[in-house]
Amino acid sequence: MNDFVGTGTLVRLALRRDRLLIPVWIVVFVISAAGSAKASIDLYSDQNALAEAARTSNASPALVSLYGRIFDESSLGEVSLFKLTAFGALLVALLAGILVVRHTRTEEESGRLELLSAGVLGRYAALTAALIVSAGTVIVLGLVTALALMGSGLDTKGSFAFGLMWAGAGLAFAGVGAVTAQVTESARAANGLTAVVLGVAYVLRAIGDSSADGGTQWVSWLSPIGWSQQVRAYAGDRFVVLLIPVVFLVVLIAAATALIRRRDLGAGLVPPRPGPPRAAASLRSPLALAWRLHRGSFYAWGFAFLLLGLLVGNIASNVDGFVTSDSAKEMVQKLGGVEGITDAFLATEMGVMGLLASAFGIQAALRLRSEETALRAEPLLATGVTRSRWLGSHVLMALLGTGALILIAGLGSGISSGASLGNMGRQVPRMLGAAAVQLPAIWLVTALVVILFGFAPKLVTGGWVLYGVFLLIGQFGEIFNLPQWMINLSPYGHTPRLPGGDFSVTPVLWLTAIAAALTLAGFATFRRRDIG
Repeated sequence: MNDFVGTGTLVRLALRRDRLLIPVWIVVFVISAAGSAKASIDLYSDQNALAEAARTSNASPALVSLYGRIFDESSLGEVSLFKLTAFGALLVALLAGILVVRHTRTEEESGRLELLSAGVLGRYAALTAALIVSAGTVIVLGLVTALALMGSGLDTKGSFAFGLMWAGAGLAFAGVGAVTAQVTESARAANGLTAVVLGVAYVLRAIGDSSADGGTQWVSWLSPIGWSQQVRAYAGDRFVVLLIPVVFLVVLIAAATALIRRRDLGAGLVPPRPGPPRAAASLRSPLALAWRLHRGSFYAWGFAFLLLGLLVGNIASNVDGFVTSDSAKEMVQKLGGVEGITDAFLATEMGVMGLLASAFGIQAALRLRSEETALRAEPLLATGVTRSRWLGSHVLMALLGTGALILIAGLGSGISSGASLGNMGRQVPRMLGAAAVQLPAIWLVTALVVILFGFAPKLVTGGWVLYGVFLLIGQFGEIFNLPQWMINLSPYGHTPRLPGGDFSVTPVLWLTAIAAALTLAGFATFRRRDIG
């Protein structure tokens, strides 16, 4: 039998399963890039202000480590999109890797691929179909992003370089996902390995970019994220660099196909380590088991949030350097001087960290569905464990986990900005407060996943779709002049902007009450439906 027979059928099946997820995320990425370009074009009408902002960014090691270096300080396109160059490539790469794992290892783990393989299905069909879907997604994303940037007023060549740069990062990590899917027996572990490789790539890129004397800039070339940045969209447009991720993908595809031949269907190259025959006392409750399942992910997210908080706090101490023109300085004085613009920056970045923490909450809540479909929930519920205790253990991990993450970020930014500004005793409590007010919106998004799990479990991944919609209308609604009622649909739009802004307890209480009501409704509907 042909090793690739059935590939077309699996491609159609994957596209049908992701018919909402893929388009929503493409729209999120495209609008993020176009919105950033449009806002910057309106902001930097003066060439001197543009160049000064670029020089200030390149002079900040924290900014360069986080977002990358601006190669052409006179380029409007590069300055407009420098925050989305490396960081956007990271997110596109993560999407590509997850798509490959979702349609390979996840299908094996659930047993669906074994069922399909009983028919006419080639050995490499699943991997090939997953790569076609993932690669097609990032290529379409890159091309549509390029067209959107052209529509925003940026030049054609640079726009296509930027869009294809994102696609190149996605192609590289589609290959990484193909390999990690062969290594482990669980999709969760494969996604974790992909994220680790992605994190290492981003750190290597940061080390190379932040080199003061240029001695370690070569390190960036060891990273797929660094390759994307070296395309230098709007600053030379070096399309030839895009051949590197393509060759990298081909090499990894060859490695993945070789690994497929060395393992059985459903097994990984590295066998799972057997645990002790009897569970420890610390695992003899649903809550302890939930913590055991979530702790590895929480530790990784916690470290990332601490690092991000420290970086944001360090950047905040120098944010006044971005204000160069006389009109901008006058506006800053009206806003409360340098402290006012610093607080505005911290409030904005804390809102972004609230969005990121919501992603952890969605991921943790979705573990409920994966436990159910993997048939691990049913045997557990056949014992003395009630549905409410089992559901409550995972929901509690999601709620407490997101709370801990956002507070870790607030603590890190408070320590970093306080140390730089010389007022740590005041700054740490302020940033912890700014972090705490993000929680009701985060919990509301998590609660939406809980009620979907209880009421319509097959639609539970719609939590990611709702998250993308909230992200779009919350972050770009004003830029695109959306009506206020539509902007108000996002829970993040009702969060008080702290530090520095006015605090009102009313939206906080309403968001908390809605989150509690949705969570209780999720419990009630789960108790009344069938398992599986």
